[in-house]
Amino acid sequence: MEVSTTLWVLTIVGLAALIAVDFFIGRKPHDVSIKEAGIWTVVWIVLAALFGLGLLVFGGGQPAGEFFAGFITEKSLSVDNLFVFVLIMAKFAVPSQYQQRVLLIGVLIALVLRAIFIAAGAAILASFSWVFYLFGAFLIWTAWKLIQEARANEEDEDWEENKLLKAAERRFGVADRYHGTKLWIQQNGKRVMTPMLVVMLAIGSTDVLFALDSIPAIFGLTQDPYIVFTANAFALMGLRQLYFLIGGLLKKLVHLSYGLSIILGFIGVKLVLHALHESGVHVPEISIPVSLGVICSVLIVTTITSLRASKKQAAAEAAQERSEGAPKDSIDV
Repeated sequence: MEVSTTLWVLTIVGLAALIAVDFFIGRKPHDVSIKEAGIWTVVWIVLAALFGLGLLVFGGGQPAGEFFAGFITEKSLSVDNLFVFVLIMAKFAVPSQYQQRVLLIGVLIALVLRAIFIAAGAAILASFSWVFYLFGAFLIWTAWKLIQEARANEEDEDWEENKLLKAAERRFGVADRYHGTKLWIQQNGKRVMTPMLVVMLAIGSTDVLFALDSIPAIFGLTQDPYIVFTANAFALMGLRQLYFLIGGLLKKLVHLSYGLSIILGFIGVKLVLHALHESGVHVPEISIPVSLGVICSVLIVTTITSLRASKKQAAAEAAQERSEGAPKDSIDV
């Protein structure tokens, strides 16, 4: 798909305008209600759908299909990010009324860093076709790692700061408490960071680690930098509202890791087949409609099985509590 400089500029300006509207509407610190989170989640999904329909009308079925496949993949992978966001919020004891501001700035930092990754990835793929093999192998390895972690059933209840964040804290210092939405304050005659800035940097920098698998994954669906960027942008910008909407449901998605591993492994195989095809080997390639169908089917099945498993587990725990409480009750009587 040929994308002019004008279209790039208009797209970036349009996204910036949407972000500005989102920011000014929620600029006053407050606790985000389920209703507010639900409305904005629907708004961002509708905007993504309208953008995809625009691609269909003006660019054809191929770029539209690639966008929807990329958007759904990035959205599903971003849900996994929310688990870590919950840990970060808990570690820094972020007041509930400030959490939406933290997520907004943190996601913006992540979007800028991802844009750099996307530009670098597009340049590398355009110059070295063998990188498709590397991306494919990396995704298959990541899929296997996710399965191992899911089978181990180990939950990391803590989150460790990365080295860059620790270095920033040592260099500038951190205030001992939150000062509203301020990012810097004067303390003992020295300008220091507030915990608000630290947690924003933590959210943004941590998302870069997730980009290490999500960026190769979407390049496995499309090599168009414009579609890669817009799919990432729409998926990330709706992530803040999704955090407040399904925060309580995250623990019920017990099979999410299995679903994501299947999706990443599938895209990894697709990349390897594409690389072999580009090398002149006669192998079948997986089309975008097939990719979109597989991704949606895996997510639907994963959600259904997760909710059923969570329901059974809750029922079993309730039955165990009743059985353990019965002897105690009889003794009391």
